[in-house]
Amino acid sequence: MTSRIGVLGGTFDPVHYAHLAIAEHAREELALERVVFVPAGRTVHKDVNAVSQADHRAGMLALALAGNPSFELDRLEIERDGPSYTVDTLTELRARLPDRELFFILSAQALRELPAWREPLRILEMARLAVVPRLGYQLPDRPWLEAQFPGRADRFRVLSARALGHSASDIRARVAAGKSIRYLVPDTVDTYIRQHGLYKSRD
Repeated sequence: MTSRIGVLGGTFDPVHYAHLAIAEHAREELALERVVFVPAGRTVHKDVNAVSQADHRAGMLALALAGNPSFELDRLEIERDGPSYTVDTLTELRARLPDRELFFILSAQALRELPAWREPLRILEMARLAVVPRLGYQLPDRPWLEAQFPGRADRFRVLSARALGHSASDIRARVAAGKSIRYLVPDTVDTYIRQHGLYKSRD
């Protein structure tokens, strides 16, 4: 059987336990060799001034992933010039890993936006999509997938993970309000946020 690699992208501002739980569930359910976390460089859909510096987001990710040999940080979007497009990231990973099957992991919320992404059909050529439930968002059914991506519904796999309600924006707001984020993020990430004074003037 061809080895499988999971790819989980996002701003990770900050990384939190739901990100880690989603990745671990996908690793187990899809029998993934490993999950590659790819923090966005220059984000396309968010105000660049509202996102923490890439080195801070990557630094928090490195701390959160430490100790799990199945999780890996890849800075390719941070080191690439220009905006971060998933199609470009998968093109690079596909060239690097020609003998692996790629699974791009995304939430039900992100999936609803997929038709507006750059070259969504090419994304589906390079990777299968593993869809994770998210509270407040309906999971896709086959008619919707067929309507949006004719003939490509089999490229999607809806995971059986429990829908989680963690939100990076809520965590930032709690930090700004001086509230605890213990049990929402790893302790090392909590410490990093406080040491670097992140999110103090956010939200």
